[in-house]
Amino acid sequence: MRRIPVAQRPDLKKTALEHGYVYRPGAGVPYWDETAYYQFTLRQIEDELEKPAVEIDRMCFELLDRSLADETVYHRLRIPEQYWDYVADSWRNREKDLYGRLDFSYDGAGQAKLLEYNADTPTMLYESAIFQWVWLEEAIAAGLIPGGCNQFTELHEDLVDAFRAMGIEGHLHLACLSDIEDDRETVNYLGECARETGLETHFLAMKDIGVDASGRFTDLEDRIITTLFKLYPWEWIMEEEFGRYLVTSGVHFVEPPWKAVLSNKGLLALLWEMFEGHPNLLPAYFEGDPGADTLADSYVRKPLLSRQGSNIEIVANGITLSRDDGPYGEQGHVVQAFHPLPEFDGKFALVGCWMVAGRPAGLSIRESQTLITGEEANFVPHVILD
Repeated sequence: MRRIPVAQRPDLKKTALEHGYVYRPGAGVPYWDETAYYQFTLRQIEDELEKPAVEIDRMCFELLDRSLADETVYHRLRIPEQYWDYVADSWRNREKDLYGRLDFSYDGAGQAKLLEYNADTPTMLYESAIFQWVWLEEAIAAGLIPGGCNQFTELHEDLVDAFRAMGIEGHLHLACLSDIEDDRETVNYLGECARETGLETHFLAMKDIGVDASGRFTDLEDRIITTLFKLYPWEWIMEEEFGRYLVTSGVHFVEPPWKAVLSNKGLLALLWEMFEGHPNLLPAYFEGDPGADTLADSYVRKPLLSRQGSNIEIVANGITLSRDDGPYGEQGHVVQAFHPLPEFDGKFALVGCWMVAGRPAGLSIRESQTLITGEEANFVPHVILD
């Protein structure tokens, strides 16, 4: 794994505008950096990222199986008790999921270590599925990178296939917080994937979902919502007023309710408890558990529920290296062994392996100037070259 400087495409502005991005003279595309790329070998992709991703996905399924007989799983994750049966039934019925992203600390030399699983609401999907592939083709054509380069980008085809396999009948509604651009663009792209299968789609803001007299969810045209992709965390839905209509609504949700187990950072502690010593896991414990003392004075403290690196604290040898403030942490925390992101040219790289319907489907690299990958991080493309 190498970080290689490269010239920006001369026609980046034209390409960016064609793909709906803002282009700022002198700055380029916000949150996109093509002045460098990461180079992997095929063995690194297949053996050191894809294989661990498949293995971790399997372990997550074992945890979900355990939760059917052990409700303390839901309790420890602070899932409200009134939804335990709802979550359990969704896994018992094997309701199909769409996608997620496993985030690793990986430097190309040692084992990839799982830092967290964005199983419910990952974004930057279009960059991963489409825009970095366009960069690859255009960079090769312009002679900026070697002609033999490839890329691990199978997301688009796999997303279309996953929508097709869901057997959705009727309309597909897609919803998010419409004032957040990244969320809105992710949902718009997924709508494009769904329409390739022949589905009729309707976009609406989460605030515009209504409830009729029978407890069913409706859109602004009073259509009954039967299948809903929601880029909106399950924990937020469960806290809100309309959450009490989940069971009566009859809605098939994408992502399914069982993703509430995997999108919680308590997953890290539960996986370590079940698979202690696994080479792709880091020691992790619920804060206050006796085992947490084994981490001594070097650890990362994470809220059970948070987004974009908020409220994460990194402590090494008793010294706080980084702390990101935010609104999260009320439900509790986990502590995880400190395993820093690799540093390349003063940038810290987080490697994300996308999963679609349980299958590794693509790679994304996000760079930050700090050890915590927050909303300011840039997406950097990658290549495969042996």
